[in-house]
Order: sequence, then C-alpha cells, then structure tokens
Amino acid sequence: MPRFPLVPLGELITYAPDPHEVDPDSKYPIAGVYGFGRGMIQRAAVAGGEIAAAQLFRIRAGQFIYSRLKSFEGAYSIVSPEVDGYFVSNEFPTFDIDRERIEPAFLGWYFKQHCVWQQLASDGRGIGARRERLHPKRLFDHAIPVPTLEEQRRVIARLELAAAAVANRKVGADAAETEISATLRAAFARIISDATRARMGDVAPLIRRPVDIDPDAKYPELGVRSFGKGTFHKAPLAGIDVGTKKLFYVAAGDLLFNIVFAWEGAVAVAAESDAGRVGSHRFLTRVVDPDRSTADFLRYWFLSEEGLLALNRASPGGAGRNRTLGIKALEAIQVPTPSLDAQQWFDDVQARARAARRAQADAAADLDRLLPAMLHEVFGE
Repeated sequence: MPRFPLVPLGELITYAPDPHEVDPDSKYPIAGVYGFGRGMIQRAAVAGGEIAAAQLFRIRAGQFIYSRLKSFEGAYSIVSPEVDGYFVSNEFPTFDIDRERIEPAFLGWYFKQHCVWQQLASDGRGIGARRERLHPKRLFDHAIPVPTLEEQRRVIARLELAAAAVANRKVGADAAETEISATLRAAFARIISDATRARMGDVAPLIRRPVDIDPDAKYPELGVRSFGKGTFHKAPLAGIDVGTKKLFYVAAGDLLFNIVFAWEGAVAVAAESDAGRVGSHRFLTRVVDPDRSTADFLRYWFLSEEGLLALNRASPGGAGRNRTLGIKALEAIQVPTPSLDAQQWFDDVQARARAARRAQADAAADLDRLLPAMLHEVFGE
C-alpha cells in the first residue's frame, strides 16, 4: 500500500497558459526543460521577427511545466526563479500549483523519478521514442502520493540535503581529477624534458599474430575507444562470418592503436582480460622493447598534446574514417625515451592515479544511487 494517500494531479494543478502574440519588433527570452529531471533551460532572448510561431507563452516561477515531446525522458520541472517571465512554445504546457495542498518542490522531486516518466509515457501518443507527446489530460489522471504539507516540507529538506551532498561530492571529485591530471602532466614533463628520442618502429615494433579462421569457431573481438578511454569487448564473431577479413590475436601488454581513430586518442594498453581477443587489420598491436620503454609510458605520451599532434600528422585525410593512421608514418614518429627507471617510476605514479580515480568513481557511484533510493523510499509503495 502507498505510504500516503493518492491524489490525481488534476486536483492539485491547473492548466494556466499565458499566451502572448509575437511582436516582430520585440525580444523574447526563451526557456526550455532539460530531460532526466535536470530542471530548466535558460536561453538568450530572440527577436520576434526570427520566431516562426504566432504565439509564445509566458511562464512564472513556481509553476509546473513539462515538454510534450520529451516527457518520456523526464522533461518535467518546476519553473525556477532564473527563468521567471521567460517564454516557451505551445509544446510546454504550464500549470499553477495549489499550494494549500502541495509544495512545488515536493512535486518537482516526485517528477525526478524514472519510473514516473515510464508510467506516463506508456500512454503517450505518437510514433517513435522522440515523437511521443503527453496530453495534459493523461497528466491530470495520474495519481501521486500526497502527505500533509508539514510532512512534505520534511521530505523536501531531506532530499535537498542529500542533493547538496551529492553536488559537493561532485565538485570535490572534479577538483581531485584536476589535481591528479596536473600532477601527472608535471611529472611527465620533468622526466622527458631532456630525454633522448627514438623511432617508434624501433621502440615498439608491430607484431602480428594471425588467426587461422575456423568457420565453426567464434572469435571474441576487442575494440579501442577514442579519447584514451581504453579497450572494450565486442560480441564474438562467428568464423563463418569473417569472410576475407583477416583477424589477429591481442596479447596482454600490447600497445594498441585503432588506425581509423588514433588521431583522436584511440590508443590503449591491452589488459590481461583482453588477451586472446582478436582485432582486424585496423588494430595495430605493437610490442614494446622492455629494455627501452614501457607500454603505459608510451600510451601516456601518445595521449598528450604532443603525442596527439604527432598522430594527427601521421593520419592524413579529412575527418572521421578518412583519417587513417599510416603504419610507416607511425613508425617514424620520434618518441621520448628517458631512462627505464624514470619510465617505471612514472608508471607507478600512473597506477596510483588510476587507483585514486577508481576510488573517486566508486564513491560517485554510491552517491548517484543515494537520491534514487531516497525517492523510492518516499514515493514508492
């Protein structure tokens, strides 16, 4: 049973459009609603002569508003003071709230729940996920739990306190990431400042491990994400579907390049969990000479500003899939080769940085689960 009595929204909110004819000589500050319960969008003023619609609708702080088109992805909000007096199109129905029965902030928190968006979207009208529109009548029929105003205020205070903790934690995480990145950059700059250089082809030659294709076998593929975001696992490829494509095995410790997107940082080091997976000829597996360098050190350099510039120069073409990293051009790149002790020291610094980032990510994930859990506790059955 619900914790609080259920009341149809039609008893709590009133449709309150405030239409204004568009004057070509006037300017209109425009508002919108973010998806996923993230509040209001504040846009710059637009000249009336640039607006196709004949009418716009003024909104006021404290009203309830949603996007007909994006309701399925949580585009509901309470109008914030920052957009008081702004204008929206007729795709944004606006409602006055009966404050003798419900606090606007309480209603706002209720509509931050994914399960509510899904429930209302299940009766939406339209074709395709991004064309479903929620009619106000369907909204009015939707019943929500409504405690006393005193209890609502207690709930709001708890949720806002938790939200503030999450926001502060994210600010702290951003500051920590900035510090970690700056520490790595400073340490790296110090050890390569007077380092000798050597050809990439000599330091980390290309090693191919061809796969003998069995039509009845399956081959788990490996991918490399852009922007230094590591590897990812693809679904197994059936041998019968390989056709004329050549596949090559990956080994742990390989320095990997996706030749199509190397110019935007598709560089990674294969982990133990990647070993035995396969990639096409578009994935270069380079084995670093252990007497000269380390894979982690070279990966960091190739993802640095200097390294990415070198990869861009070695990847001729326009953009996207037309920018293919040349194998000979990659081998000709002069990479820094400070002493092996210095590189291993930096790899240790990188390992500690990764551990700190994992701890930050775990803490952030715990906090990300906090608000949904609290919302379920308040509004769930």
